[in-house]
Amino acid sequence: MNNSEPNSMWTKFRFFDIVSSLLMALVFFGLGYMLGQSRLAPLNFIGPAADTPAEAREAFAPFWEVWQLVNNNHLNQPLDQEVLAEGAINGMLATLEDPYTNYLPPSSQEAAEASFEGQIEGIGAEVQNINGDITIISPYDGSPAAEAGLLPQDIIRLVDGVDITGFDILDAANLVRGPAGTDVSLTIERDGESFTIVVTRGVIDIASVRTQELENGLLLIRLSQFGERTAAELEEALQPLETEPIRGLVLDLRRNPGGSLTTVVDVADQFLAGGTIITEEYASGRVDQIEATEDGLALDIPMIVLVDEGSASAAEVLAGSLRDQERALLVGTTTFGKGTVQSWSNLRNGGGVRITVARWLTPAGTWVHETGLLPDIVVELPAEPIISPLDDPQLSAAVEQLLSQIEQTDQAANEGITHSKSSPVKGSTLGYN
Repeated sequence: MNNSEPNSMWTKFRFFDIVSSLLMALVFFGLGYMLGQSRLAPLNFIGPAADTPAEAREAFAPFWEVWQLVNNNHLNQPLDQEVLAEGAINGMLATLEDPYTNYLPPSSQEAAEASFEGQIEGIGAEVQNINGDITIISPYDGSPAAEAGLLPQDIIRLVDGVDITGFDILDAANLVRGPAGTDVSLTIERDGESFTIVVTRGVIDIASVRTQELENGLLLIRLSQFGERTAAELEEALQPLETEPIRGLVLDLRRNPGGSLTTVVDVADQFLAGGTIITEEYASGRVDQIEATEDGLALDIPMIVLVDEGSASAAEVLAGSLRDQERALLVGTTTFGKGTVQSWSNLRNGGGVRITVARWLTPAGTWVHETGLLPDIVVELPAEPIISPLDDPQLSAAVEQLLSQIEQTDQAANEGITHSKSSPVKGSTLGYN
């Protein structure tokens, strides 16, 4: 007799019993899931993550209820979940009433990263939503926007006939951007008057550092932004000064919309032999002071800084630190006035979010937000475009001040007297503001 046969039969029955139970479980789960997702569902299957704090779970419970009701009942099915999510994010951030805290969908995040790396495709202008007005902060050097004559504080009213007043900054930017070689019609408001221009979009390679030799042994250094390559570009521009000294330099920060905090600290390091560059104050009460080193290539060269209403954020950090440490005077017009620090975070969908995390102060404790930096020597630009540097009254004033400063320093050295490197012209009533 074969004793293994009863055991074999028992094994088969157990196998079919287990399979049947699994199939029944799957059926009931499927029916339960479909019911749960129907309009009759008493329970939600979508909600906050498990690690969401209890307070936030309670506060966002109505949001998930609305999400469920909209998806189950709205007429326009199927609904685009990405559009719903972006709308919810933008609505949440809008309640902060902070124009510098915003969400970037994947396309805008990609464009922002390309701009930071030094290349963009479009008209080449930094814009910001100011009280609902899409306002140009600064056109990039050599960009289609600059060549078309667009200026800081210009307000873009229409893009190809579409009124963008009140638009989210990213929606407005997406309308303005486009492939190189295509045209975009812009209706601009300037000083209360409107006009329309057509700008041909292009691929803009943003050289953030440019130099030009001036007369009398002076050097002009133009910084157009504080991007990923700026610190290295500046160091390359300053290297020749070790073997070919200059008498003085003019640092041009006009129409510089800012950029990376890390970069501006590296740039300031080239001109400051120690001392505070910037102070950051956080909501938690934490205070960070970032100090300069003594490793710069232009620590002792007399200098003047040019600023205007397009000098914003990181440009104001640099200008403020150089002036407060009596390293340089400021010449031009009052700066933009952005005194906050943003963190940039990448999101899993390829988008990003910029969040204001701190306010920054100059070494003297000045918060420039919404007031800007008032120059030591105020010089307005003429209404008509400047064709040649020789016609630039701000640059002319900077050169005049710098030569006088150098003359005073040379005279003091001959007499054995030490003067401040950035003393105003003798007899002037100008001082540090």
